[in-house]
Amino acid sequence: MEKISGRKIAFLASLGLFLLAALEVVIMISPFAFFFYSVFNPIFQFLAQSPYTKWTTMFFLPHMILPPTLFLQTVRVLGSVLFVVGLATFVICALQVYLGKIFKWGIASRGLYCYIRHPQYLALGISGIGMAILWPRFIVLVTLSLMFVLYYFLAKDEEKRMVAVYGGSYEKYLTSTGMFLPLTIEKPISSLFNRLAPAPFIKSLSIAIIIFISVIGSGFLLRGITLYSLPMAVKDNVTAVAILPEDSRFDSEIVKVIADNSEAVHIPFLENDKTYLGYVMPVDYIMQGMIADTGGHFHLFKKHNTLALITDWVLHPFEHLRRPPAAHMAAEHGVDPQVARRQHCPLQIQPADMECDQCSFRRVILVEIDGTSKGSHHGVGVFALDATRTPVGFLDINTRTGEIVTCKKVGSSSAWKDVPTPEI
Repeated sequence: MEKISGRKIAFLASLGLFLLAALEVVIMISPFAFFFYSVFNPIFQFLAQSPYTKWTTMFFLPHMILPPTLFLQTVRVLGSVLFVVGLATFVICALQVYLGKIFKWGIASRGLYCYIRHPQYLALGISGIGMAILWPRFIVLVTLSLMFVLYYFLAKDEEKRMVAVYGGSYEKYLTSTGMFLPLTIEKPISSLFNRLAPAPFIKSLSIAIIIFISVIGSGFLLRGITLYSLPMAVKDNVTAVAILPEDSRFDSEIVKVIADNSEAVHIPFLENDKTYLGYVMPVDYIMQGMIADTGGHFHLFKKHNTLALITDWVLHPFEHLRRPPAAHMAAEHGVDPQVARRQHCPLQIQPADMECDQCSFRRVILVEIDGTSKGSHHGVGVFALDATRTPVGFLDINTRTGEIVTCKKVGSSSAWKDVPTPEI
């Protein structure tokens, strides 16, 4: 009995750890952000100190940059779909099991239980994959893979107990259904494992290793695909990447403006012997506070729009990156979003005939890059996992004229202080 209890405790602990890691995004845009980080940021900082663990705090999919390719857009939409479908399926299956206990229906063998023995675990796993895509920090993948391994062992343990309770009827159910997949799919896979690793211990160890390699390896693969999909422009010591794909047409012009003005010492926070990454975005891009502390408008945890932001994040995979802070205020107060956007323009450009979507001004937040062991400080190299990124300032540039209308130095941290935030 203690052994069973211990496994359940381990399962619940792993589930709780995963939820803490995955739901960070919910908490970080809420008023409780710094209560959460007062406890967990020391863990992130500890992991970030070593080159062997720093990668766990990084992101493997674009979270601030709108996915520039159809493949990455499909992955992002899939994240929302898997998260919602997985949760809904889990609730339905849980109701079936607990109602069965109340009305003493016996073995749960209806609905999805006709095909697989553990649809609740499968549903939680599907939802977990969706959550990992929605908040793609590597540490979420680490906790997710741990959760998958414990699901497997807990499911095996539950089946032993069910055989002890129901005897032959459950044994018959075992032979007619798959564990996590329909029998026609799972049986060939199980047979292969039995041939390659006939000893139970070796088989269990092999499954655990394959789960970790598959889950975490998929993160590195997706990160590589992401980085080589991003449109970038490089000139001298500055690499520019556009937050919105349609703004990539400005990248080459913007790095030229920066290089020309840097040489003339018009940008005091840039140095010729250092390397910089410039994020190109609309001046009121909602998530710019994750890159640098550019002002209170972009401290999302202070805006009390948590529910609206989370709904956008899940149900509007791309539009949530386009909506400025003023859009949420407009929705709350029932005013015209276009008028609200003009009234809250960081550059205070408010002509009544102006269409914000046609605005020629773009903000460029510049981040100093240091410490890449690969030796590359340009293009994809600025996103190296071992690089240190320090915000130094931002520019507001009129892309029609090349004029720099704002040049402002910022502190060395984001709006969330020293919390590791997305770099892509």
